[in-house]
Amino acid sequence: MIKFDCHVHTVASGHAFGTIEEIAGYCRRKGLEGFVLTDHGPAIPGSANDLYFSAIKLVPRELDGVQLLRGVEANIMDYNGSLDLPDRALRQLDVVIASFHDVIIESSTIENHTKALLSLAHNPLVDILGHTGRGPYRFDIPTVLQACKDTGTLVEVNQWTLKGDPNNQACMEIAKACKALQVPIVINSDAHTADAVGRVDLSLELLQSIDFPEDLIMNRTAKVFKTHIKQKKPWLDFEI
Repeated sequence: MIKFDCHVHTVASGHAFGTIEEIAGYCRRKGLEGFVLTDHGPAIPGSANDLYFSAIKLVPRELDGVQLLRGVEANIMDYNGSLDLPDRALRQLDVVIASFHDVIIESSTIENHTKALLSLAHNPLVDILGHTGRGPYRFDIPTVLQACKDTGTLVEVNQWTLKGDPNNQACMEIAKACKALQVPIVINSDAHTADAVGRVDLSLELLQSIDFPEDLIMNRTAKVFKTHIKQKKPWLDFEI
């Protein structure tokens, strides 16, 4: 069980169907402590524009007892690790997930994928590498994970990826490597509807099958996750 879902989409993403208030209400009913608002960056067709992410500071960090952080699932735009929001916008966000999406960038070589992810792992504005086991974006796992460990960048185990492929071998390989290297992770729903928030059963089953250490799961509580983010980004002003 996780208490804080760090990857949640609202209607602002263009192909998701819950509002912030609906998601917060579902969190209350399900016993979750909160979530991170991570709508897709502007390169995704139909998603939120730059102005949305500029104005996201208007969203309160607490809604009727549910904790909320402001973030983005930013799109990886090239193999140098560029993202679809400028640094000045990323710096204002609490949480930045960086992900490959096939509607944005075609898969390439292991070397190119590794180059991009290494650049992002070393980017102080990036907190999470999103759904790293999804699609044909294979990379040098030990090299990238060591960079994540060195920089405090979290690796995501993504429920939506496993829902599409419960036997995803890339996800298993990455999880095993995180355990071996002691790399902290987050377990996220990647929810696109309110009722999917916090649903991570397939991810938990995968991790339980390899006896993954609970103390490496950084979103097991809101406090653990927020503490980790504040250590990486001490300029943020949210309370733990």
